[in-house]
Amino acid sequence: MTPGRPVPPPLARPILPARSFENDSTVNDSLAAAYGATSGESGLIPLTVARRALKADDVRIAIDFCGLCHSDVHATRGEWGTQHYPLVPGHEIVGSVSAVGSAVNDFAPGDLVGVGCMVDSCRECRSCLDGQEQYCENGLTGTYGAKDARNGGAITQGGYSTSVVVDRRYVVRVPDSLDPAAVAPLLCAGVTTFSPLRHFGVKEGDTVGVVGLGGLGHMAVKLAKAMGARVVVFTTSESKVPAALELGADEVVLSRDADAMAAADRSIDVIIDTVAAPHDLDPFLRTIRRDGALFQLGLPSETMPPVNPRALIRRRISYTGSLIGSIAETQEMLDFCAMHHVVADIELVRADQLNEAYDRMVAGDVKYRFVLDTSTLQAPAEEADA
Repeated sequence: MTPGRPVPPPLARPILPARSFENDSTVNDSLAAAYGATSGESGLIPLTVARRALKADDVRIAIDFCGLCHSDVHATRGEWGTQHYPLVPGHEIVGSVSAVGSAVNDFAPGDLVGVGCMVDSCRECRSCLDGQEQYCENGLTGTYGAKDARNGGAITQGGYSTSVVVDRRYVVRVPDSLDPAAVAPLLCAGVTTFSPLRHFGVKEGDTVGVVGLGGLGHMAVKLAKAMGARVVVFTTSESKVPAALELGADEVVLSRDADAMAAADRSIDVIIDTVAAPHDLDPFLRTIRRDGALFQLGLPSETMPPVNPRALIRRRISYTGSLIGSIAETQEMLDFCAMHHVVADIELVRADQLNEAYDRMVAGDVKYRFVLDTSTLQAPAEEADA
């Protein structure tokens, strides 16, 4: 929490009922209620998905909340190439362990846990052995829409569902002190911004620039402030100035104002660029000090303008990217957030509001992340759709 800022009132949301789980790994609670797409044009509709029976290293999770990521929209609407349907999206999962496999000793029924963007990797390549599974050289297994080679090539189905089964290696522990609904976006937006900040070694006294103030950007502001940095938000929208300051930014620069950008010359140590639309990077590179870096997190669907190498060479600046975070890093991020009282700013939605929420996400009408309350899903039908 930023020093001097008042503690915000708690968000209105249902209180999770006290639940008691008795481990029985022999029970196959295979059917789960879900919402997903059956084609790129179907929108999100009620579905029933089959979850695998527990293997020795598996954890079964009763899902309470699942964040909505903009990538969910692209995937379900078929905007990222060929997609497997039916498809249940969702890779920001928070829930309680309901059962564990016979070889699991680090999780127990009733534990509050999370699952992020990946549910497996090869576990053999250099990246996996280095604890950087997100860069798996043989391809990580995404939480949804991916072929699960270790489980017969089935297509993974995500967290817009009442339950999921995941290998224990890809499950993280959620601190009890954090609001579980507001934790959900941390499993994607949170770790995606935390990872480059940690990689650069951001510390007290550094200045962090954040380009864009959406789901990723608002988390970058909060995390950088919690690390002790001075935070400067770059935005094209004057209407976002009060919001950025409310989140804890020390300064807001309107990036279309040439004089304001010139005044920011050589004032930033590292920039977190969250904008997913093509934009000219040269004005931002000019604001970076010697040996600084610009981390590209936003992934534009169209080609970006080329980076002028002169801007990099003259100050030994790094232009780089970053992909989510490792499992260990995700756990570190959650523990850091618990220590500093950091969660996402969210709006809870019911299952029947998902299509409206998608349209609002595309329009930029969300402050700053939607989260699905899975208690609003329908009871599973007798046969699985996926």
